[in-house]
Amino acid sequence: MSPPVRLRMRLQIRLGGAFAAALLAVALGLTLALAPAGPALAVQPDEVLDDPALEARAREISAELRCLVCRNESIDDSNADLARDLRLLVRERLVAGDSNDEVRTYMVDRFGEYVLLKPTFSVANMALWFGGPALLLAGGWASWRYVRRARPGAAAASAPLTEDENARVAALMRDED
Repeated sequence: MSPPVRLRMRLQIRLGGAFAAALLAVALGLTLALAPAGPALAVQPDEVLDDPALEARAREISAELRCLVCRNESIDDSNADLARDLRLLVRERLVAGDSNDEVRTYMVDRFGEYVLLKPTFSVANMALWFGGPALLLAGGWASWRYVRRARPGAAAASAPLTEDENARVAALMRDED
């Protein structure tokens, strides 16, 4: 290798190491700078009910309802505008005197069962509950059958050779020697 090539390789290694160190320092600095901020709370102070018992019920219901924008986040955790509207709707229904089940039923009637983070167990959504385990069992069964059939020696032990096949094997063995 010529000296200029070696020098170029050394510079690339040194610069690469310096870049990695600088990147690590920036990442560490940002992490330390943002650590005190903590998690942002989705529920805004103007949404909180004055009655602590009603607020606790609202939080319980909000934790069970899906944000239709964020998909797999509860409306209690989501910062989306729609999630805020749904949180306010839950609180309005509770202040109006609805029970927890009535609020859930109202939300399901209005937005469909998809709004529930944990779907109810019914015939209509049985595939959700049993589809995953059924596919897992079917895959395990198919794998077991494949492995059982692919065992070495399983095919050889299934049928003995005929006299003609034995004679042919013996002739081939003699020809190799």
